[in-house]
Amino acid sequence: MFRQGAVLGHPIGHSKSPALHNAAYAVLGLDYSYTAIDVQVHQFPAFLDQVRSDGSWYGLSVTMPLKNAAAQLADGLTDVAAALGSVNTLVASRTDDGGTRFLGDNTDVAGIVNALRQAGVAPRPRAAVLGGGGTAVSAVAAMARLGAPEVDIFVRDTGRSSAALAVAARLGVPARLVPYRGAAQALAGYGVVVSTLPPQAADPLAQELPASLGKMSGACLLDVAYDPWPSALAAAWERAGGTVVPGIEMLLYQGVEQALMFAAAGGHGDAAAGRTGELINVMCDALGLEHRTQHK
Repeated sequence: MFRQGAVLGHPIGHSKSPALHNAAYAVLGLDYSYTAIDVQVHQFPAFLDQVRSDGSWYGLSVTMPLKNAAAQLADGLTDVAAALGSVNTLVASRTDDGGTRFLGDNTDVAGIVNALRQAGVAPRPRAAVLGGGGTAVSAVAAMARLGAPEVDIFVRDTGRSSAALAVAARLGVPARLVPYRGAAQALAGYGVVVSTLPPQAADPLAQELPASLGKMSGACLLDVAYDPWPSALAAAWERAGGTVVPGIEMLLYQGVEQALMFAAAGGHGDAAAGRTGELINVMCDALGLEHRTQHK
């Protein structure tokens, strides 16, 4: 019987996912546990083999730096995960011999889209993404889903960012790599910017933004890094007149999608049916966020 779940990554001690998921399963009345486990890339294959042989796991959340490896190690992929080559969700199912197989999915895309819609971002925004790693591909896919006519991807190393361009091509959205140097001056021209950089990696960029004071009016930044918060980039963006969407909003909405999948994996889909709004609000409680009166 599926009862165990966890979020995997390195480092993982800061993760708020256990509070988020355990709140959801409590309100659904499920006998599910969910913890955080520190797993590095080289440890991941052996860990997943152990979980497969156990048979008691309903699923795994996957964060950096494991998302690309998860796509390679999953037993199957959804269409969105296959398009991205990046997995943040491994949904369990039982094999005939009592083991476990994992279907790889990616709820980061829905998390970004719903967080931005909740913030009032209009369709077809002029869009930019900071960074070219595993979360950047999800951000590109999210911009495509919002109807962005094109996406500019600001990167330090163009040689390591081909995956983001490949995803854009598969999804039919024009994209280009833009040198990270000079980003502070360029970002004022975008309707929405998603920073996928690690915590504090954008601090030097933030120091350059005050020179553009007032020029960010109408521009929305989603900074996926939520610890520490506010990030230096988010604080500078607000000072420059822009709107900020905390990364914890993305965490909320991608977590809701995962919780629904994990409930169904354990045969409890009926318990969660029609309760998405309730799940969102109980997860808001777990994260210290305000309840949502409407759900985008």
